[in-house]
Amino acid sequence: MGKRICVYCASSNRIASHYFEAAEAFARLAVVGGYSLVCGGSWRGLMGALVEATLACGGEIEGVIPKFMCSAEWQDKRIRNLTVVESMQERKTLLMKDVAAVVALPGGPGTLEELSEVISLKRLGFFSPPIIIYNHQGFYNKLIDFFEWLRRENMLSPNQPNAWVVAHTVDEIIPAIEAAPMWRSDLNSHL
Repeated sequence: MGKRICVYCASSNRIASHYFEAAEAFARLAVVGGYSLVCGGSWRGLMGALVEATLACGGEIEGVIPKFMCSAEWQDKRIRNLTVVESMQERKTLLMKDVAAVVALPGGPGTLEELSEVISLKRLGFFSPPIIIYNHQGFYNKLIDFFEWLRRENMLSPNQPNAWVVAHTVDEIIPAIEAAPMWRSDLNSHL
């Protein structure tokens, strides 16, 4: 497995500037840590901020984008390694392939859907790298509370929160990736 980090994040350009600043800070720290990034391949929202900051630091970034988004001209033309796929499902599969970790920056329904899928795959034993939820300024507090409620309702096993790590500052993300224990799925204990 290479030192690649898959990043899920917002595609909106209308969000507050501090989200862009957080994404840029993460990209810089990832490059300094020797990681390359792979994201959804768009110039929009936090993906565009990741591309810009990564390239400005001399880092490497890949993109995976569905063909219909290229038709809408959403692809970031600064990405040299941009893979165009047929479907959103193919995109998600390639984003997760051969990565050292998944990091969820703040994002909307698409980010939540990607995060839910990778957590489910991890629970089932189909994905083992660390999953980091970056809770920038409490962005994911309600989601984290929801996961805790699911655990209390026995929808998640008691050890299920070990499937992901919550980082509260951008400086915690890379150390959380590097400190995460190897995940072993035991379907009987996780479901």
